Amino acid sequence: MDIIRVKNADEGGQKAFEIIKNGIANGADTFGLATGSTPETMYSYMVSSDMDFSDKVSVNLDEYVGLDGNDEQSYRYFMNQHLFNHKPFKKTYVPDGKAEDLDAECKRYDDVIADNPIDIQVLGIGQNGHIGFNEPGTSFDATTHVVELTESTVNANKRYFDKVEDVPTRALTMGIRSIMQSKKIILMAFGKAKADAVKGMLEGEVTEDLPASVLQNHNDVAVIIDEEAASQL
Repeated sequence: MDIIRVKNADEGGQKAFEIIKNGIANGADTFGLATGSTPETMYSYMVSSDMDFSDKVSVNLDEYVGLDGNDEQSYRYFMNQHLFNHKPFKKTYVPDGKAEDLDAECKRYDDVIADNPIDIQVLGIGQNGHIGFNEPGTSFDATTHVVELTESTVNANKRYFDKVEDVPTRALTMGIRSIMQSKKIILMAFGKAKADAVKGMLEGEVTEDLPASVLQNHNDVAVIIDEEAASQL
Protein backbone atom coordinates (compact mmCIF):
# COMPACT_ATOMS: atom_id res chain seq x y z
CA MET A 1 0.00 0.00 0.00
CA ASP A 2 1.07 3.55 -0.76
CA ILE A 3 0.28 5.66 2.31
CA ILE A 4 -0.24 9.33 1.45
CA ARG A 5 -0.52 11.63 4.46
CA VAL A 6 -2.26 14.98 3.99
CA LYS A 7 -3.21 17.88 6.24
CA ASN A 8 -6.95 17.79 5.67
CA ALA A 9 -9.80 16.55 3.48
CA ASP A 10 -9.29 19.27 0.89
CA GLU A 11 -5.68 18.29 0.30
CA GLY A 12 -6.75 14.65 0.31
CA GLY A 13 -9.34 15.29 -2.38
CA GLN A 14 -6.73 17.07 -4.47
CA LYS A 15 -4.35 14.10 -4.15
CA ALA A 16 -7.10 11.68 -5.15
CA PHE A 17 -7.96 13.83 -8.15
CA GLU A 18 -4.31 13.82 -9.22
CA ILE A 19 -4.35 10.01 -9.14
CA ILE A 20 -7.54 9.99 -11.23
CA LYS A 21 -5.99 12.44 -13.70
CA ASN A 22 -2.82 10.39 -13.96
CA GLY A 23 -4.87 7.23 -14.42
CA ILE A 24 -6.76 8.76 -17.32
CA ALA A 25 -3.47 9.82 -18.91
CA ASN A 26 -2.47 6.16 -18.73
CA GLY A 27 -5.66 4.81 -20.27
CA ALA A 28 -8.13 4.46 -17.38
CA ASP A 29 -11.71 4.63 -18.66
CA THR A 30 -13.90 3.07 -15.96
CA PHE A 31 -14.17 4.37 -12.42
CA GLY A 32 -15.75 2.83 -9.35
CA LEU A 33 -17.18 5.74 -7.38
CA ALA A 34 -18.26 6.26 -3.78
CA THR A 35 -20.64 8.61 -2.00
CA GLY A 36 -20.68 10.26 1.42
CA SER A 37 -18.68 13.18 2.75
CA THR A 38 -15.25 11.61 2.20
CA PRO A 39 -14.99 11.93 -1.61
CA GLU A 40 -16.75 15.31 -1.85
CA THR A 41 -13.53 17.30 -2.14
CA MET A 42 -12.27 14.97 -4.87
CA TYR A 43 -15.47 15.54 -6.83
CA SER A 44 -15.07 19.29 -6.36
CA TYR A 45 -11.63 19.13 -7.97
CA MET A 46 -13.00 16.99 -10.79
CA VAL A 47 -15.83 19.45 -11.44
CA SER A 48 -13.59 22.53 -11.36
CA SER A 49 -11.05 20.96 -13.71
CA ASP A 50 -11.02 21.28 -17.48
CA MET A 51 -11.15 17.51 -17.89
CA ASP A 52 -13.73 15.85 -20.13
CA PHE A 53 -15.33 12.67 -18.82
CA SER A 54 -17.84 12.22 -21.63
CA ASP A 55 -16.09 9.09 -22.89
CA LYS A 56 -15.74 7.56 -19.38
CA VAL A 57 -17.86 5.07 -17.46
CA SER A 58 -18.68 5.11 -13.75
CA VAL A 59 -19.90 2.22 -11.60
CA ASN A 60 -21.05 3.23 -8.13
CA LEU A 61 -20.52 1.12 -5.04
CA ASP A 62 -23.96 1.13 -3.49
CA GLU A 63 -27.47 2.48 -3.02
CA TYR A 64 -30.08 2.44 -0.28
CA VAL A 65 -32.92 -0.05 -0.70
CA GLY A 66 -36.22 1.80 -1.09
CA LEU A 67 -34.91 5.07 -2.52
CA ASP A 68 -35.09 6.06 -6.17
CA GLY A 69 -32.78 8.45 -7.94
CA ASN A 70 -35.06 11.45 -7.39
CA ASP A 71 -34.92 11.10 -3.61
CA GLU A 72 -32.51 13.69 -2.21
CA GLN A 73 -31.04 11.07 0.15
CA SER A 74 -30.34 8.54 -2.58
CA TYR A 75 -26.82 7.96 -3.81
CA ARG A 76 -27.89 8.48 -7.42
CA TYR A 77 -29.08 11.96 -6.45
CA PHE A 78 -25.82 12.60 -4.58
CA MET A 79 -23.76 11.65 -7.61
CA ASN A 80 -25.88 13.79 -9.93
CA GLN A 81 -25.51 16.82 -7.65
CA HIS A 82 -21.80 16.45 -6.93
CA LEU A 83 -20.49 15.23 -10.27
CA PHE A 84 -22.65 13.97 -13.11
CA ASN A 85 -24.74 17.12 -13.64
CA HIS A 86 -21.49 19.09 -13.99
CA LYS A 87 -19.27 16.53 -15.69
CA PRO A 88 -21.34 14.12 -17.79
CA PHE A 89 -20.01 10.60 -18.26
CA LYS A 90 -20.70 8.33 -21.23
CA LYS A 91 -22.51 5.94 -18.90
CA THR A 92 -23.18 5.97 -15.16
CA TYR A 93 -24.29 2.94 -13.17
CA VAL A 94 -25.82 2.97 -9.69
CA PRO A 95 -27.72 0.04 -8.16
CA ASP A 96 -31.51 0.38 -8.41
CA GLY A 97 -32.75 0.79 -4.85
CA LYS A 98 -36.37 0.52 -6.03
CA ALA A 99 -35.95 -2.77 -7.88
CA GLU A 100 -38.86 -5.11 -7.20
CA ASP A 101 -36.60 -8.17 -7.34
CA LEU A 102 -33.47 -7.35 -5.35
CA ASP A 103 -31.80 -10.69 -6.11
CA ALA A 104 -32.24 -10.05 -9.83
CA GLU A 105 -30.87 -6.53 -9.39
CA CYS A 106 -27.78 -7.93 -7.67
CA LYS A 107 -27.24 -10.28 -10.62
CA ARG A 108 -27.77 -7.42 -13.08
CA TYR A 109 -25.22 -5.29 -11.28
CA ASP A 110 -22.67 -8.10 -11.24
CA ASP A 111 -23.12 -8.25 -15.02
CA VAL A 112 -22.56 -4.47 -15.22
CA ILE A 113 -19.28 -4.83 -13.33
CA ALA A 114 -18.20 -7.78 -15.48
CA ASP A 115 -18.93 -5.79 -18.65
CA ASN A 116 -17.13 -2.69 -17.31
CA PRO A 117 -13.94 -3.78 -15.51
CA ILE A 118 -13.00 -1.04 -13.07
CA ASP A 119 -9.69 0.69 -13.65
CA ILE A 120 -9.73 2.85 -10.51
CA GLN A 121 -11.99 2.22 -7.53
CA VAL A 122 -12.60 5.01 -5.01
CA LEU A 123 -13.40 3.99 -1.42
CA GLY A 124 -14.09 5.51 1.94
CA ILE A 125 -14.00 3.50 5.15
CA GLY A 126 -16.64 3.21 7.85
CA GLN A 127 -15.88 3.56 11.52
CA ASN A 128 -16.40 -0.20 11.80
CA GLY A 129 -14.10 -0.87 8.84
CA HIS A 130 -16.73 -1.36 6.19
CA ILE A 131 -16.01 -0.60 2.52
CA GLY A 132 -18.97 0.05 0.32
CA PHE A 133 -21.71 -1.26 2.58
CA ASN A 134 -19.84 -4.49 3.23
CA GLU A 135 -20.30 -4.68 6.98
CA PRO A 136 -18.09 -6.69 9.38
CA GLY A 137 -18.58 -10.38 8.80
CA THR A 138 -19.15 -10.04 5.05
CA SER A 139 -17.43 -12.77 3.08
CA PHE A 140 -14.42 -11.67 1.06
CA ASP A 141 -15.94 -13.73 -1.77
CA ALA A 142 -19.19 -11.75 -1.82
CA THR A 143 -20.38 -10.13 -5.02
CA THR A 144 -23.26 -7.63 -5.21
CA HIS A 145 -25.69 -8.31 -2.40
CA VAL A 146 -28.35 -6.86 -0.11
CA VAL A 147 -27.01 -5.93 3.31
CA GLU A 148 -28.69 -5.18 6.62
CA LEU A 149 -26.90 -2.08 7.86
CA THR A 150 -25.41 -2.19 11.34
CA GLU A 151 -26.54 0.21 14.04
CA SER A 152 -23.21 2.04 13.89
CA THR A 153 -23.58 2.59 10.13
CA VAL A 154 -27.17 3.81 10.51
CA ASN A 155 -26.05 6.20 13.26
CA ALA A 156 -23.15 7.45 11.14
CA ASN A 157 -25.54 8.25 8.27
CA LYS A 158 -28.36 9.79 10.32
CA ARG A 159 -26.85 13.26 9.97
CA TYR A 160 -28.11 13.28 6.39
CA PHE A 161 -31.72 12.65 7.44
CA ASP A 162 -34.30 14.57 9.47
CA LYS A 163 -34.48 11.78 12.05
CA VAL A 164 -32.83 8.41 12.57
CA GLU A 165 -36.08 6.60 11.79
CA ASP A 166 -35.80 7.87 8.22
CA VAL A 167 -32.42 6.23 7.60
CA PRO A 168 -32.81 3.11 5.42
CA THR A 169 -31.70 -0.07 7.15
CA ARG A 170 -30.86 -2.01 3.99
CA ALA A 171 -28.67 -1.29 0.99
CA LEU A 172 -27.43 -2.85 -2.22
CA THR A 173 -23.66 -2.96 -2.35
CA MET A 174 -20.90 -4.07 -4.66
CA GLY A 175 -19.20 -7.05 -3.01
CA ILE A 176 -15.67 -7.27 -1.70
CA ARG A 177 -14.62 -9.69 -4.42
CA SER A 178 -15.71 -7.19 -7.08
CA ILE A 179 -13.90 -4.33 -5.32
CA MET A 180 -10.72 -6.39 -5.18
CA GLN A 181 -10.86 -7.02 -8.93
CA SER A 182 -10.34 -3.30 -9.60
CA LYS A 183 -6.94 -2.57 -11.13
CA LYS A 184 -6.19 0.28 -8.71
CA ILE A 185 -7.88 1.38 -5.48
CA ILE A 186 -7.91 4.78 -3.79
CA LEU A 187 -9.09 4.77 -0.17
CA MET A 188 -9.58 8.06 1.62
CA ALA A 189 -10.12 8.56 5.35
CA PHE A 190 -10.38 11.85 7.18
CA GLY A 191 -11.03 12.67 10.82
CA LYS A 192 -10.32 11.12 14.20
CA ALA A 193 -13.45 8.95 14.07
CA LYS A 194 -11.76 6.87 11.36
CA ALA A 195 -8.44 6.41 13.21
CA ASP A 196 -9.19 3.00 14.74
CA ALA A 197 -10.49 1.61 11.46
CA VAL A 198 -7.44 2.92 9.59
CA LYS A 199 -5.10 1.33 12.11
CA GLY A 200 -6.88 -2.01 11.81
CA MET A 201 -6.89 -1.79 8.02
CA LEU A 202 -3.17 -1.08 7.78
CA GLU A 203 -1.63 -2.81 10.79
CA GLY A 204 -4.13 -5.46 11.88
CA GLU A 205 -4.71 -8.98 10.64
CA VAL A 206 -6.63 -9.57 7.44
CA THR A 207 -10.05 -10.56 8.71
CA GLU A 208 -13.67 -10.41 7.61
CA ASP A 209 -14.35 -8.78 10.98
CA LEU A 210 -12.74 -5.65 9.49
CA PRO A 211 -13.60 -5.71 5.78
CA ALA A 212 -11.13 -3.00 4.74
CA SER A 213 -8.24 -5.17 5.95
CA VAL A 214 -8.63 -7.21 2.75
CA LEU A 215 -6.97 -4.33 0.90
CA GLN A 216 -3.66 -5.58 2.28
CA ASN A 217 -4.00 -8.34 -0.34
CA HIS A 218 -4.38 -5.94 -3.30
CA ASN A 219 -1.24 -5.00 -5.24
CA ASP A 220 -2.10 -1.35 -6.02
CA VAL A 221 -3.77 0.66 -3.26
CA ALA A 222 -3.29 4.34 -2.44
CA VAL A 223 -4.42 5.20 1.09
CA ILE A 224 -4.96 8.94 1.58
CA ILE A 225 -5.31 9.92 5.23
CA ASP A 226 -5.19 13.16 7.17
CA GLU A 227 -3.35 13.66 10.44
CA GLU A 228 -6.34 12.76 12.60
CA ALA A 229 -7.15 9.57 10.70
CA ALA A 230 -3.48 8.57 10.99
CA SER A 231 -3.27 9.37 14.70
CA GLN A 232 -3.36 5.73 15.87
CA LEU A 233 -0.64 4.51 13.51
